Amino acid sequence: MSTLKEQLRADLTAAMKAKDELVRTTLRSALTAIGNAEVAGESARELTDDEIRAVITKETKRRAESAEAFAGAGRDEQAARERAEGEVLARYLPTQLGDDEVDELARAAVAEVAAETGEQPGMRQMGQVMKKANAAAAGRAEGGRVAAAVKKALSAT
Repeated sequence: MSTLKEQLRADLTAAMKAKDELVRTTLRSALTAIGNAEVAGESARELTDDEIRAVITKETKRRAESAEAFAGAGRDEQAARERAEGEVLARYLPTQLGDDEVDELARAAVAEVAAETGEQPGMRQMGQVMKKANAAAAGRAEGGRVAAAVKKALSAT
């Protein structure tokens, strides 16, 4: 069993003992999503820590979108609950990169592609640059933020 999944289960047990309803329901939901991901596809398999982080990232994003929808509908109490659940899940994700770090990462990816191809990449090579930038970000930055930084870096050249 992956160490992240073990950590989630241990924290769920601690939350149950502490009678922390928010953490308990959030972790149960996350473990259910992980379980669903494990049995999805042709055969059941154990997810790696990186795959579990991807599931948790998706769940965190879903909570943020729900909070936005609830806030837009004037349901502030539910929006606050969704945000709180997102914060609980964020504890299990790597620290997010700042804007400057994402920009630097994009510039490095552009330079790497330039070194490989022998010419300065343009918008046509954005896919190649994105591949390198996303690999370097390794889940520490949202894809949209990375794409925006890459576009900015490509247009600056």
